[in-house]
Amino acid sequence: MRLGVLDVGSNTVHLLVVDAHPGARPLPAHSHKAELRLAELLDEDGAIGPEGVDRLVATVGEALQAAEDKGVEDVLPFATSAVREAANADEVLARVNRETGVELAVLTGEEEARLTFLAARRWFGWSAGRLLVIDIGGGSLEIAYGLDEEPDKAVSLPLGAGRLTASRLAGDPPEPADVRALRRHVRAEIARTVGEFSRLGAPDHVVATSKTFKQLARIAGAARSTEGLYVQRGLSRKALEEWVPKLAAMTAEERAELPGVSEERAPQLLAGALVAEAAMDLFGVDGLEICPWALREGVILRRLDRLPV
Repeated sequence: MRLGVLDVGSNTVHLLVVDAHPGARPLPAHSHKAELRLAELLDEDGAIGPEGVDRLVATVGEALQAAEDKGVEDVLPFATSAVREAANADEVLARVNRETGVELAVLTGEEEARLTFLAARRWFGWSAGRLLVIDIGGGSLEIAYGLDEEPDKAVSLPLGAGRLTASRLAGDPPEPADVRALRRHVRAEIARTVGEFSRLGAPDHVVATSKTFKQLARIAGAARSTEGLYVQRGLSRKALEEWVPKLAAMTAEERAELPGVSEERAPQLLAGALVAEAAMDLFGVDGLEICPWALREGVILRRLDRLPV
């Protein structure tokens, strides 16, 4: 069957179309996405403003048309932290439903972490042993750990790259004092959760997902995306520690000239790097592997698991 997963994230609205059936790997057939950066469009009261809601409704409508054009049988729509935490979330969801017919399922942070973990587990398989999975989104950071397909521990923290950039890194390049303050804040937030994971034992394999980690790995020397899905890509803490001060000294325009860094994501790459560095340091991770699958694939896999055999 042809499925579409509609991900209303903090950075993008992304429709991923796949051909899939139970027991088989979902095969990507089409991708349609638009950069909205909802996490950066919240007003002083924490609500998504009228312009942001208008753009969201229009973009969801465009994604639905793309799904129809590609022959999608079933669309799985969901929203993550930007909508989840908006002060006017109910109003936004109601308007999207009224004007597009789409009923967005709002995932909790823990659900995001668990579904991303499922995707990583299916990608790497049982031989990977105990997995520690780290995902940096636009609005939140998800961390999950476990041996099975359901993680033993999963948390979500308000440390997304877009959120932190909008709230704490105003300059371009940012002021050194702001960078130091953000570094302290990020590490204090992550440190509160480390003990909950440490008591479960050391992971056998550490995995990262998300555009932020992919871009950081690319500027640190990982293979280009054009070299294929199955090329192993990794990121070492040492390389990341060398890049953080360089990124802090760059403007967004200069970051956009780095290999693999898009113009849209360049402004928030520094915040993402600070979160990635803190997570790797505090969890004692010297190196990790980039997983091509993440939350969207997790949603698809969970849907396939529920189909009758």
